[in-house]
Amino acid sequence: MANFKQSTKLHNVLYDIRGPILQAAQQMEAEGHRILKLNIGNPAPFGFEAPDAILVDMIRHLPNAQGYSDSRGIFSARTAVSQYYQTRGIQNIHVDDIYLGNGVSELITMSLMALLEDGDEVLIPTPDYPLWTASVSLAGGRPVHYLTDEESGWQPDLDDMESKITPRTKGIVVINPNNPTGAVYPEETLKKIVALAEKHGLVIFADEIYEKILYEDAVHVNLAGLTGDDVLCLTFSGLSKAYRVCGYRAGWMAISGPKKDAADYLEGINLLANMRLCANVPAQHAIQTALGGYQSINDLILPGGRLLEQRNKAHDLLNAIPGVSTQQARGALYLFPKLDPEVYHIRDDEKFVLDLLREQKILVSHGRAFNWVRPDHFRMVTLPNVKDIEEAIGRMADFLSRYPGN
Repeated sequence: MANFKQSTKLHNVLYDIRGPILQAAQQMEAEGHRILKLNIGNPAPFGFEAPDAILVDMIRHLPNAQGYSDSRGIFSARTAVSQYYQTRGIQNIHVDDIYLGNGVSELITMSLMALLEDGDEVLIPTPDYPLWTASVSLAGGRPVHYLTDEESGWQPDLDDMESKITPRTKGIVVINPNNPTGAVYPEETLKKIVALAEKHGLVIFADEIYEKILYEDAVHVNLAGLTGDDVLCLTFSGLSKAYRVCGYRAGWMAISGPKKDAADYLEGINLLANMRLCANVPAQHAIQTALGGYQSINDLILPGGRLLEQRNKAHDLLNAIPGVSTQQARGALYLFPKLDPEVYHIRDDEKFVLDLLREQKILVSHGRAFNWVRPDHFRMVTLPNVKDIEEAIGRMADFLSRYPGN
């Protein structure tokens, strides 16, 4: 009988957020254990529901959403996205510059597959959202990670970024607000990244899916508003997080900048968009209603809102554990705590996370799953209610007080 093996194209592709640790958790659940899942930013299981207007609009359009749409997406949704960016002061993103996708994830892969030759390089932050690293590898490229500085609130190290640009570099990925660190980048930092991209002729990939989830005085600046007509910028966003509809898979990619100079690249994106026929049509009908209606996310991030209160509680409790420290998230849904290597002698952070899971029934993600350089961090979501956060971090503290390292 033939022996079938995975393609060698997958040998450098990793997505450990849904890797062996999650499989261990699923096995424990099958055995009857209750696992508190703090590993994935999926709002629905924690009681966050989509706005009613989105559900009603999708239901009403279902009879007319049975066929394929235009490969870029339905006109009304793309118009809504274009108009949204106009309200942000960005005038050079038009309806035909918008591609709708089955979430941002699909569009990230499409944008990289259309651009990269084998061996081409893309600069990606460390820590990163690992889909970027995996997708660059899958496209035959080489992910090159630029450092971010924990002590300065996880801001990009611009000198390190520039030092890693080579003749094979094609683009820079900017995740803002950042997953997993919660950093929000100031305008001055973003302008310097744009200047580097212009100097070296690079594409900017702006992952802005958390742009509406900001805390206190944090301000989000769309990179497309800074690149103008000088730098090609692909902006990624969608409904999953701010509108709590991860399962609907409604995302978009907006292209701005010198599009004439990128005509061949954009033709490649069109080819890939045509090959997948179209994105999920019912979910496309949610986009216009979501962007034009009442922004209920504000009720969750302002004082008294669940997301803000949960973030504050998790931050305070984690920092109260001896040998644990975490920068305060200014956006998104995560904290990225550090385990002091002088206190916790952890050589394998995946084993640490598995040990925590097996003993305390708490599932978090290890730092190296986000391509962080040392085994001294983990990521946890701040989606559980305050009571569950208190219980979870209390159990973490008990576990750490007895953990011998590995």
